[in-house]
Amino acid sequence: MHCPFCRNSDSRVVDSRLTEDGSSIRRRRQCGACGRRFTTVETTSLSVIKRSGVAEPFSRSKVITGVRKACQGRPVTDDDLALLAQEVEEAVRASGTAEIDAHEVGLAILGPLQKLDQVAYLRFASVYQDFDSLEDFEAAIAKLRREAVGPPGGRQRPLAAH
Repeated sequence: MHCPFCRNSDSRVVDSRLTEDGSSIRRRRQCGACGRRFTTVETTSLSVIKRSGVAEPFSRSKVITGVRKACQGRPVTDDDLALLAQEVEEAVRASGTAEIDAHEVGLAILGPLQKLDQVAYLRFASVYQDFDSLEDFEAAIAKLRREAVGPPGGRQRPLAAH
């Protein structure tokens, strides 16, 4: 790490702390040459491999952009989308790999999106699960209805009808 003031490559860590969300480490460093202090932030790298084979850094904003299209006209707030993107990133990072296929990111969105909004879930799932027919939609809706009813003897969760 080069000092941003004198470009010297010798610095020592004075203090380290986790960020609030625990996804990175903030380090205070002191330059060995000029003595000035500066801050660095360390994060683990997570690359998404696109269909073309190109790798790019994981981006919560791209998750939000993709999900926002499925949520058009639905009662979903920007805060809801930010929390969903955080949950997806945590799930993807929990896989323990430094690279993940873009399709796997799309599949990781399905669970949190289903909890957030079932209509948006169906819209998104139709793309990422390659729905080919009305039967695919009917099967997905039937599955949502079964999950809404829950196990025998359990509380029922209503499935909104529109």
